[in-house]
Amino acid sequence: MSIYDFKVKDAKGETVDMSDYKGKILLIVNTATGCGFTPQYDGLEKLYADYKENGFEILDFPCNQFGHQAPGTEEEIVSFCKMKFGTTFKQFAKIEVNGKNEEPLYTYLKSQKKGIGGSNIKWNFTKFLVDRDGNVVERFGSTTTPEKIEKKIKELI
Repeated sequence: MSIYDFKVKDAKGETVDMSDYKGKILLIVNTATGCGFTPQYDGLEKLYADYKENGFEILDFPCNQFGHQAPGTEEEIVSFCKMKFGTTFKQFAKIEVNGKNEEPLYTYLKSQKKGIGGSNIKWNFTKFLVDRDGNVVERFGSTTTPEKIEKKIKELI
């Protein structure tokens, strides 16, 4: 089993095969539009703009599990992110990251890198860094800003 064995839905409801990202460096993030960490979208977009030419991708998975801070539809979330933060990276369908309805991709990610206090995601803007071979190399909590992850991304490029 690897990250490339999963299929997920994008914000338009289209199926995306994770194997499409083979050879890419990925930052996979569960996000919310009404969270105190939402301004991290600015830093995420800067990372994407700076490193996309080097095979870096950000995969944005909105999640409404924490304080109901991603209440909109996928279309509303995409529109908000583009207008407020100028996001250009790939956005996916809203998912759950913990519990009986959690997205299988997240079950896998959490099994590869546990967080402080266990495997469950604690809050919005938890980030998983994946290398070009599909290995989950690091997990970052909500308080770790995109700017603090840049050095790790450079190491993988």
